[in-house]
Amino acid sequence: MLHQWNRKARKWLWLIVIAGVLAAMPIAFLRAQMEDTANEVEFVFNYKDLLQIASYQSDPKGFTSQQLDEMKAAGIGTMALFESTLDELSLAKHLTIYNSSQVAMLQNKAISFNENYAYVLFADQEMATALTPMIDYVFERSGIVVRPWSFDGREGLIIETPVENAVVKRLPPDPIAMQMLKDRGFNLLPRLSDRTRPYDEEMMGRMLKEFSELGVTRLLFDGTAVPGYEDHAEDKTINAFAELLNQYGIGIATIENLKVPQKGINLLANLTDYNVARLYSLSDADAMNLTPDVIADRFLLAAKDRNIRMFYINGQVLRSIDKAAIIHSLDNMYLALKGDEDTMGAVEQLSQQGFPNGVAKAFTHEQPQGWVKPLKAIAAVASVAIIALLIGTFIPVLLLPSFVIGLIGSAGLFVLSHAVLEQGLALGASIAAPTLALIWALGRIRLHTEGDQRFVGGPWRGKSESSEALFGGQWVFKSQRPARRLTMALGLYVSTAIISLVGVPLLVAMLNNITYSLVLEQFRGVSLLHLAPIVLVTLYLFLYTGTQSVWANLRKLLSLQVTVLWVVVAAVLGVVGMYYMSRTGNSGQASGLEIIVRNLLETTIGVRPRFKEFLFAHPLFLLGLYLALRYRAAWIVFIIASIGQLSMLDTFAHIHTPLYISAIRVALGLGIGAIIGLAAIGVWQLAEGAWRRWSPKLIKAGKAFE
Repeated sequence: MLHQWNRKARKWLWLIVIAGVLAAMPIAFLRAQMEDTANEVEFVFNYKDLLQIASYQSDPKGFTSQQLDEMKAAGIGTMALFESTLDELSLAKHLTIYNSSQVAMLQNKAISFNENYAYVLFADQEMATALTPMIDYVFERSGIVVRPWSFDGREGLIIETPVENAVVKRLPPDPIAMQMLKDRGFNLLPRLSDRTRPYDEEMMGRMLKEFSELGVTRLLFDGTAVPGYEDHAEDKTINAFAELLNQYGIGIATIENLKVPQKGINLLANLTDYNVARLYSLSDADAMNLTPDVIADRFLLAAKDRNIRMFYINGQVLRSIDKAAIIHSLDNMYLALKGDEDTMGAVEQLSQQGFPNGVAKAFTHEQPQGWVKPLKAIAAVASVAIIALLIGTFIPVLLLPSFVIGLIGSAGLFVLSHAVLEQGLALGASIAAPTLALIWALGRIRLHTEGDQRFVGGPWRGKSESSEALFGGQWVFKSQRPARRLTMALGLYVSTAIISLVGVPLLVAMLNNITYSLVLEQFRGVSLLHLAPIVLVTLYLFLYTGTQSVWANLRKLLSLQVTVLWVVVAAVLGVVGMYYMSRTGNSGQASGLEIIVRNLLETTIGVRPRFKEFLFAHPLFLLGLYLALRYRAAWIVFIIASIGQLSMLDTFAHIHTPLYISAIRVALGLGIGAIIGLAAIGVWQLAEGAWRRWSPKLIKAGKAFE
């Protein structure tokens, strides 16, 4: 009875999958719309690095002023300012710091060994007026007495703590620098940290009010945590900080590819309704050493492929022994942004691609929940269905039970954790679709060749025909015209890709959340996605395609004699597998040749297809389909072909990549892969014809030689 229900259920489960795909289409359309709501990009420079570079010049103030004009002309519209310290205010020439001994020497007095205070002397009255209230507030809040002091007609302060302690106290960003930069037409990006403890809501409110008056629209955080994180468990300080941000209409920026995300950033993003822009940081070393065209390419790829809308540029200054001079990265950066007579700079390239230079904005992510939730629920049921179809392919009796259990389990997970449910179903659908597609293609091959095979002997003499067939022995099917085989192979190539891509709408629907687009939440299980279809297709090929039962095929596998050749083959496959898995995820490193080919495709086509798809897996799959209609040994190619099929799903699993980029990338991979595959088929036909013509003569010559 269960067997009959399972057989009928298969058709209904596929109908559910199709319904889920159709339900997911409007959700995908909403995401594509969202990805087009914030296209302006913003170039930011680290003002602290500019001051550091200027300190090595003969006229620091004049150099700073000149470089600010250069930056404005190059397209940099924003300056990042850190929380200041007395040291940094001294570097900016706003004040000078002395200890008690140095002050005694200035005043020609005897050094007091009972006093070790910090003395601050302001550069002029303007500096004293602007900075005294800020310094007073911060130090008195820490229980440190601050008293007025003057020397040589200039105002100052006595801070009753050693200089070593005074210079590590965090102050708000330099108000004089902020006003000066604002007056020169720059936007401001303050960088705040969680180093001021306990969290001071009053001071934060004063700072954000001042930021708002200066036109600040976004904050960037410095250090490992957002302000208020350490005190949040007891006092809910992140909630208080978020309320202030919302009150003044200020958003936040998140830095791409941090080894460890900043603590509290996800909660703060949620509390500010995801008023977030993603930021790419160009390190000081890269700004100095990379060529201008490489820097421009990095900016372009970040905006196009990863939804980056802010580019944070660091600067570097070095003493060059070879050039016997002080060198810095600013000129290299200007060339990368502006270009020269022969090449376009990053600003113009981005503008031509639809990313004008301006102020970064957050994506508009509100969705009509009235109909999105029901459609997402249908897609979730479809994801359970396609996972059940995969289970039923290997264990038919579990088809219907796995679907029912999957629905019940999904309902429980929905109550416990939406994120775990969404990621689990997305991962399951991503694994199931390409695996089922390849199993279907293998079934079509078997259907077309059933009853047409003949055994002609194999390379392993002395073994049984069944074991040779199992491992790709010389089973040959009835000869079909090459044109017929080519037509069938192309049809299977396209059909298999379509079935694999059934998983894409389900994946997109399950991960339809702004947190994935902003990489605040990441799709887990990428390594499993890269491995599971290969393993499942391998198991199906060796255990489910013979004329005998699964258990009989398994016993034959286990009873095979292990030789040195098999050990060597296993070792080679292990090394290849380790390299393949090392290339998965964000940490994989591309080879030099691959980088060259990628850059060539990027410049000629505009969107680069994935290397392993168009140059390896897809061509080999098309060639394998063509050969599989003639030689059973070619069925082994389906294992390698699974890499290309799962890679298409993995492309769409990069949720921070715009949908249209992923779609173009997959289409180009299939198209170029088909062209290369057709060329490979042509080469095979020529080689096969030459072998048929010359092999009898070679065999005859070999016998004569013996």
